[in-house]
Amino acid sequence: MMMVSIGIGVVVAVALIAVVSALTGGKVTGGASTSSTSALVGTKAADFSLAGLHGGTVTAPYRDHRPTVLLFFASWCPPCKGEVPRVSAYLRAHPPAGVSVVGVDSNDQSAAATRFVARAGFPDPVAVDANGTVASGDFGFATLPETVFVSSSGVVRAVHFGAISDAALARGIAALAH
Repeated sequence: MMMVSIGIGVVVAVALIAVVSALTGGKVTGGASTSSTSALVGTKAADFSLAGLHGGTVTAPYRDHRPTVLLFFASWCPPCKGEVPRVSAYLRAHPPAGVSVVGVDSNDQSAAATRFVARAGFPDPVAVDANGTVASGDFGFATLPETVFVSSSGVVRAVHFGAISDAALARGIAALAH
């Protein structure tokens, strides 16, 4: 009897999520991360200057008119643990000519972030967003990972919510390079 109750509860929960999503204009997917229209698209990206994970200061490359991919992540984030090493390998195999890539480690402890980035082989620069001021404040992200594609004029062209696939990353980089 208990298993039937649990099964009914799951069905009701999924149905409610679908109804609320439909009523609010959302799209129900099979749990996969998706590129989506965001309120950020078409707006000027927040300008930032943060401490670099390995020293120095990391400023938003689009300030200097360079198209930029911002990858927001943290060492404690379960999806990031799979995404960051894979993205790092992709970037080593396919260096994005003319497009800057910046990691933004958000709400993390310095030692954990340093170990995570080293293990993943993520290329510099990595900015330290220790209190989430940029990720949750300026960009409005409630979760990680997130990827933002910013044009050379500083305009957000696309936002990818959740772990990004190599194909979606490639498409985003290609769109910025043209």
